Amino acid sequence: MDIAQIMKILPHRYPFLLVDRILELVPQEKIVGLKNVTINEQFFQGHFPGHPVMPGVLILESMAQVAGILAFSGAGTVEEIENNMKDKVIYFMSIDKVKFRRPVVPGDQLRQEIVQTRHRGTIASFEGKAYVGEDLVAEAQMKAILVDRETERD
Repeated sequence: MDIAQIMKILPHRYPFLLVDRILELVPQEKIVGLKNVTINEQFFQGHFPGHPVMPGVLILESMAQVAGILAFSGAGTVEEIENNMKDKVIYFMSIDKVKFRRPVVPGDQLRQEIVQTRHRGTIASFEGKAYVGEDLVAEAQMKAILVDRETERD
């Protein structure tokens, strides 16, 4: 899945779209996503001047965005997923057991491997790991809920 297809599924846009490509997708089971980390990312201006490090919360956000694509993958093709998504939004309910192993810096390619561990009704659970090369840089357990955009404030 390329960036154009990802943008048909996720509502995020620059500077908050943190997924560049989906390398592998087994619907409702697992997904592998990619984020190319470049020095021109806005957050590097202040995190940290002279020593750029990708904020941990953005590594988690990137993992959550990849998991969001997996959550909608049961719909089938990109077009079917896009159609299913147009009236829905996914919110993360919890992120647990987060561990950061090493900094992510400009020039790194962040690979997120997400496994769906449970799906009941509108709630899904995931285990995610983020790698740079073969190095594990972050891991977390995540839980999300799918809601209708119209009823999200009810």
